[in-house]
Amino acid sequence: MDNVLILGFTAHIDSVEDTLKEINSIRNDGEIIQLLNADSIVSADHIIHGVNQAFLAFDRGENLAKDLSVEIVLRCSAQRQISKAFKLLGLHEGEMNLCCVLINCDEHVQELSEIFTRDDSVLLADEEYLKKIYKISDAELVNMSIEEIIVDRISKLAVDY
Repeated sequence: MDNVLILGFTAHIDSVEDTLKEINSIRNDGEIIQLLNADSIVSADHIIHGVNQAFLAFDRGENLAKDLSVEIVLRCSAQRQISKAFKLLGLHEGEMNLCCVLINCDEHVQELSEIFTRDDSVLLADEEYLKKIYKISDAELVNMSIEEIIVDRISKLAVDY
């Protein structure tokens, strides 16, 4: 997808609700600014594949959520249940690393950098942590990388529909 920009930030979130309201206030109609827990992301390809699958699901009428932003979280987390998806990729109060996904957006880097601290290093994967949270076994890793496993799981959401 050409219209996706992925940025890394660190943040201290006092209120998830207030943070989301602030993000919504800077985006324009038709733009999506999706904040994800960067610690649960393996790569940019992971996010791009999840975003693409979310759009395809809506196009096919096979979306699991009513809202495209929630569908993106579901697909990127390779989960069918919203609560599990947000547990993996959602925001929480306190210090956290953010993966900010801008879709069909004007560049909002300046506005986002005024809210959060820009740091693309948070997008570097901690493979041991990812193995744990995505329940990836050593046997699975014999044939595929963590990235390939997660992308495969995202793809299977469409097949299992």
